[in-house]
Amino acid sequence: MACLAATTKAPAEAAGGGAMAAMHRPQCGRVQQQRVRCRAAGGSVAAATATACAPVEAGPRRGASARRTVAGMWRQVQGCDDWEGLLEPGSVHPVLRAEVARYGDLVDACYKAFDLDPASRRYLNCKYGRERMLEEVGMAGAGYEITRYVYAAPDVTVPTMEPSTSGRGRWIGYVAVSTDEMTRRLGRRDVLVSFRGTVTPAEWMANLMSSLEPARLDPCDPRPDVKVESGFLSLYTSADKTCRFGGAGSCREQLLREVSRLIDSCAKDRPGEDVSVTLAGHSMGSALALLFAYDLAELGLNRGAPVTVFSFGGPRVGNAAFKARCDELGVKALRVANVHDPITKLPGIFLNEATTGVLRPWRASCYTHVGVELPLDFIKVGDLASVHDLGTYVALLKNGSDKQAAAARSRDGGVLAKVVEFVGRQRAGAVQWQDAALHMGGLVQTLGLI
Repeated sequence: MACLAATTKAPAEAAGGGAMAAMHRPQCGRVQQQRVRCRAAGGSVAAATATACAPVEAGPRRGASARRTVAGMWRQVQGCDDWEGLLEPGSVHPVLRAEVARYGDLVDACYKAFDLDPASRRYLNCKYGRERMLEEVGMAGAGYEITRYVYAAPDVTVPTMEPSTSGRGRWIGYVAVSTDEMTRRLGRRDVLVSFRGTVTPAEWMANLMSSLEPARLDPCDPRPDVKVESGFLSLYTSADKTCRFGGAGSCREQLLREVSRLIDSCAKDRPGEDVSVTLAGHSMGSALALLFAYDLAELGLNRGAPVTVFSFGGPRVGNAAFKARCDELGVKALRVANVHDPITKLPGIFLNEATTGVLRPWRASCYTHVGVELPLDFIKVGDLASVHDLGTYVALLKNGSDKQAAAARSRDGGVLAKVVEFVGRQRAGAVQWQDAALHMGGLVQTLGLI
């Protein structure tokens, strides 16, 4: 049983090389000057956004048709006005629905290409080279050229891991840029970063590190009150100790180098062409996407090219101050969340943005979702693991009905009940360790034990 539910909003290292190194040298004056120039030119992020979201002037006979094409409404699709008018209760604008599903497919490509065969020389890497990866996973016509692979190395120790995998960088996703043909269809040049979700033991362990830690991503303005989950921050900032992939540095360093290079290249080679930065991820990958979006915004890189996050089944990432800072910086995030998916309720199952009553004074210290929610409603009683499956998310976006699934919602016994039921129905010896880690980790966090 599946449907689109009513839409709601969530309540209100030093780096090496090129442009990224310049941004992180302790010469804060340059960053500050850039911000001053931006404020002088645009007044404020909110004012700049309002200007960017001005209706497309397409003439009296083309105005309506522009709302039926991506090129005619791409700024709205990217969330310049928080998707207002595109997410009506029980109905999602068809152009937005199709675009979100398309980005979901581009995330799913990461899972299809990830090599989990320990006997393979590409173990924990992508199975294919950059030039043919999308073609090999059945997306030859995706309209993007991959420019870089991205790796992450969580700084955690897993007792059962083989020593050869400890501290090793794992392929986490890729950076790509739209082709000329796709650019014409989209109405702008799109820089895409796609992140897969949790797969390896070290990543599962990082997911369980649910304590809040100051992000401190801007050396000129550390903001100790802005806190994020320590496990996600470790994945984002820890470097590969083995240098197996040529000493690529941390996930953060790789991303800042490549995305800033592509933005600079577009501005130099194609002056006047509109550019967007789209960050898409599933589960843990959506947390990394949001961290990167916040990072780009703190460094002022979202002014020349709007940055948008499309999150699929993503958890909470930071506290209320993190959400407030993301809103202040103009970070746009659309969270596609199944109302039955326990991962979207974590961390902070009990204390979160909805905390009221006697616990309300602690709400500022609670985990808080960022962005606008696009809720889905699907559950399969015989296969409860499907509530977090990316393929199911994408299939519903492509083919789902907008009719409310009240019956499915009424059968929902809550996050804890679903996790306990699923774990109880499985034989421990028959469940892969990835599934066991997911469900037991979710149970532990739900009970508030970590």
